[in-house]
Amino acid sequence: MKIKTKLPEFNEDVHLELINNNWVPLKEPKHVVSAIFLSLPFMMINGLISSGIINLFSPISLREFGLLSDSISLTIDFGVILLIILLVIFHELLHLIFIPNFINSDNTFIGLTWFGGFAATEEVMSKSRFILITIAPFLIISVVLPFILGFFGLLTSTLKFLIIVNSLASSVDMLNLLLIIKQVPNNSILINNGHKTYWNH
Repeated sequence: MKIKTKLPEFNEDVHLELINNNWVPLKEPKHVVSAIFLSLPFMMINGLISSGIINLFSPISLREFGLLSDSISLTIDFGVILLIILLVIFHELLHLIFIPNFINSDNTFIGLTWFGGFAATEEVMSKSRFILITIAPFLIISVVLPFILGFFGLLTSTLKFLIIVNSLASSVDMLNLLLIIKQVPNNSILINNGHKTYWNH
């Protein structure tokens, strides 16, 4: 595993080698901005799922997030900013730990950029493992965790906020999940080359 300050880059030579070996490029957004735009519906769906789970135990009030008041004011809470940064790190670590042999892999990377954190690998893996890596942070933080916290009565306003933020931030992961499910046959293997993904039987 290597720590990087920028996302792994696409390699044209690797691309040609993969194509020559019958790897099929996944049809996916070419730019981060396009991916974010296409993931907006998933942002809404994810938010509704997490909010619904939270509401089973502790109804969400806009007032508890400071969104309903007689006057509008802007305050910067550095404690919340720190918690969001820690959430990003935890989110990416959950991607990372499901990557096979991530500690000893020279083709697995983790890091932080101005656009957020990332965990990426260029190791070959099965479709099922790829899907698990993709959805793990959403399932663990925004689905399982609110059930557990709610059951024990531990859903504070701050935790509700962080759970929903993670849910919304997982929208691109859900877009990737849909692309994999629709395009990649079962029992296939996948590999990444920078931002591009390829599959093969």
